[in-house]
Amino acid sequence: MIRVNQRLGKYKIERRLGEGGFATVFRARDTVEGIRVALKILAPQYTHAATLDDFRREVRMVAKLKHPNILPLKNADMIDGHFVMAFPMGKETLGDRLGRRLSSQMALDYLHQLLGAAAHAHANKVIHCDIKPDNLILFPNNELLLTDFGIAKVAQRTVAGSGAGTVGHVAPEQAMGRPSFRSDVFSIGLIGYRMFSGTWPEWPFTWPPPAFARLQQQLQPDFIQFLRRAIEVDEKNRFRDAVQMLATFKRIRPRALRRRTASVPTNKRGKKDWRSHRIRQFKKQFGTSLGPFTACEHCSGPVVEPMMTCPWCRHDRTRLATETKFPQCCPRCYRGMKLDWKYCAWCYGGGFEVETTRRFTDVRYVETCRNKKCGQRTLMPFMRYCPQCSRKTNKKWRLKTTTERCHSCTWGITKDYWTYCPWCSVEI
Repeated sequence: MIRVNQRLGKYKIERRLGEGGFATVFRARDTVEGIRVALKILAPQYTHAATLDDFRREVRMVAKLKHPNILPLKNADMIDGHFVMAFPMGKETLGDRLGRRLSSQMALDYLHQLLGAAAHAHANKVIHCDIKPDNLILFPNNELLLTDFGIAKVAQRTVAGSGAGTVGHVAPEQAMGRPSFRSDVFSIGLIGYRMFSGTWPEWPFTWPPPAFARLQQQLQPDFIQFLRRAIEVDEKNRFRDAVQMLATFKRIRPRALRRRTASVPTNKRGKKDWRSHRIRQFKKQFGTSLGPFTACEHCSGPVVEPMMTCPWCRHDRTRLATETKFPQCCPRCYRGMKLDWKYCAWCYGGGFEVETTRRFTDVRYVETCRNKKCGQRTLMPFMRYCPQCSRKTNKKWRLKTTTERCHSCTWGITKDYWTYCPWCSVEI
């Protein structure tokens, strides 16, 4: 047995970090270089000649993988009858990090780094077979490095003789002893889902998995479909390898997140500038009357769904690019609609099939349609058309905390904060 304070060549064992099916990981001090390293020591029962030859072959292959997100192998040798592999010592594993809150932006960054490492390995014909949070090591500056390349593959072929890998992290075909590049894709998809939803999908991996609602709150449908494709039970429906998955990720990453909070810029001294103070005061004054805010995708200023123009930067919002809390979207402007609406209340899109005869009430209905043939209380603040009869709204909507009006459309504005009218886009 390996004990604390034991010497193995130039390494002095300090403490045990973890134990797997075929190896134990220790933190040790390199007494020659004067640095701490992680030592992976093969279990004694696997140190017979045939297994060691396979591991040496895999070590030579993995040593050729040079990538910023692949943990480099510092040394591999037989020391005092133990097969020892030495790696740089990181801060913690992704498994440890997932025990604390993880922002969506950080999850995207980690997933990008993981895909880069796996894609490099797949391009060099190396299958990992055991991609899991405990095999992802975090270093300073949020750098993520993938470790244990090739080792799980050897363990499966020479030790287990059947399905191998970590339960809960392997693809169905890998559990049956048929790993492939698509198996690594499946494991990466599971990790991605866990980072964004906070919950692990479980067998039989039916869709939607647990905590799907949380996923919908953070991610755009395209990115949710990206994760769904990665964890398809039928391997033929997944990405063929991490190379293809990485290419797709890079294409959809800029529009991956749904909800974006307005950024708080700072000056060179690290203090909040006037713009952040202005935005904070605006939200405090109008937060309850205008409704839930999202961030303009162009300037990050706070906007609400009915606005056709960003009042901060004049960015066109004719087609909504952010999330709606309504149960369905208008196919023309992508703003929200209720299930019993016949027309879009924002852009007058028509021709919707109403599949229910039920009428839905809503506390947000504050006005009655002035069309005598309609006469229903179906108008929410800043609607342009009645969603039941398509009659154009004649009401001049106002902001509750100010009497200022746009000189063009006469709808409510605030000159203290906005530069442009969010309803008709003219300069205030």
